[in-house]
Amino acid sequence: MKLYDYPHPRHPERTIRGYDRPHAVRTARMCVAVANRLGHPQNRIQLYHVACLLHDLGRAGLDRQLFGTIWSWARHRGIPTRPREWRAIHPKTPYGRETEAFVSLYRRDLESSGVPMDAWAVEQIEMRLGYARRLARRLRTVKSRLKTLGIEWKPWMQQVMLYYYYPERLAKAKTWVKQLAEILVACEQFEAYSNRRRGQDYYARKKESLPEAFAYLEKLEQEGILSSKVLNVVRALSAEGVFDTILEEARGEPLTRSERRYLRKFMGKRV
Repeated sequence: MKLYDYPHPRHPERTIRGYDRPHAVRTARMCVAVANRLGHPQNRIQLYHVACLLHDLGRAGLDRQLFGTIWSWARHRGIPTRPREWRAIHPKTPYGRETEAFVSLYRRDLESSGVPMDAWAVEQIEMRLGYARRLARRLRTVKSRLKTLGIEWKPWMQQVMLYYYYPERLAKAKTWVKQLAEILVACEQFEAYSNRRRGQDYYARKKESLPEAFAYLEKLEQEGILSSKVLNVVRALSAEGVFDTILEEARGEPLTRSERRYLRKFMGKRV
C-alpha cells in the first residue's frame, strides 16, 4: 500500500500518505469474495486482488481539503464529476480532455470561491475527470516496484480499474474481464457508501445508509454498468453476513440490529 504514497509538490521533504488505504483493502477483500463465488480461477483472482488493492492509485497525492472543496463545490452546483457524465452534458468536449474543459469553464468561479487554481488544484480535478490519464502516469511510476514484488502486470488489470469512469473502454473486452470490472465497481461503491471518512470528505455525508447503497447499485444495474448476476452475488454474500465485519470497519462502529435485518432480507431473493 506504500505505492499510494506521493511526494508533496509544495514540500519536497514531505510525503502525502495514500488517502484511505483501508478503503482499498476492504474493497479488495469484498471483490475476492465475489470473484470466488462466481468461480474465477485462483491464479486470475490473485492478480485481480492486486488490481483491486490499487484501484484508487490514480488518486495518489489526494489533498483531502482541496479535493473535497473542489468536488463539494461542483456537486452543489450540479456539475458532472465523472468523465462519462461530463461527456453526456458536454458532448463537444474532446475525449480525454474533460479536465481541461472543466478548468476552462469554472476556473474563475472556483477562484472567486477561494480555490487557488494552480497546477496542484488542476491535479485534484484530474483525479476524477482525467482519471485514466493520471492512473496511467502512476502505473508507469510503480510498475518496476511491482515487478520486484514478483507481480507481472497485465493490461486487463488496468481495464478493470478504469471501468467505473470509462465503461465504454470495455465494450469489446472478454466476458470474464467485464465481470471482474463489474465486481470492482459494485464492491467499491458498496464500501464507499458505508465508509464514514470518505463520506465526510467526498460527499459531505453525515450518515451511512444501506438502502441508499443498494439503491445506487440498482441504479448502476439499470444503466447497464452492473449485471444482475454480479449484483445478486453481492446481495447473497450480504445476506450471509460475509461483509458484516468489512462494513463495520468502514463505519467505525457495529451494524445495528435493523441494519443486520436489512442485509439478511436478501437471503434467497433474486439470486
